Amino acid sequence: MTVEEAIRTAMEYEARVRDVYAEAATQAADPVAARVLTLLSREEQGHLDYLIARMREWTATGKVRLEILVTMVPSLDRLLAAGKNLDQRMAMTQEERASALATLRKAEAAERTTAAWYRRVVEDLPGATEKALFARFLEIEEGHAAIVQAEIDSVTGLGFWFDVPEFQLEAE
Repeated sequence: MTVEEAIRTAMEYEARVRDVYAEAATQAADPVAARVLTLLSREEQGHLDYLIARMREWTATGKVRLEILVTMVPSLDRLLAAGKNLDQRMAMTQEERASALATLRKAEAAERTTAAWYRRVVEDLPGATEKALFARFLEIEEGHAAIVQAEIDSVTGLGFWFDVPEFQLEAE
């Protein structure tokens, strides 16, 4: 796979995941879930904007610069640590629970598919800069998958993930 192919394909993945989150946010009955899904949709749009800028660079110069790709979510380690404190079930009707789970499972599948693709790209691309560019995306998408899993846990009975006092949605 070439760098150009990787960037173009990454743009498709990011747009797809963004759309999943945007649709899910409009369907969320819980305001906290809607806020999280909206945040994730905006973050995916930011990834798409970043990739568009990298594609412009690549087209103009045949190179990509490794610019910092920021995230609004905490590190995967921090998310997993906060998740260990879950002990309550989110209050919702059976219909709301079924709808939320269907939506969240779709988002989880999109994140896992995207992360798996980034993992392959990191392994396949030559060049340290290109590998690092996509390795950062892999790290962020794994964090997104953890957030979606936490939402699933809150719906299925493991607890309120985003009400844990130590947890902040924004990265430190």
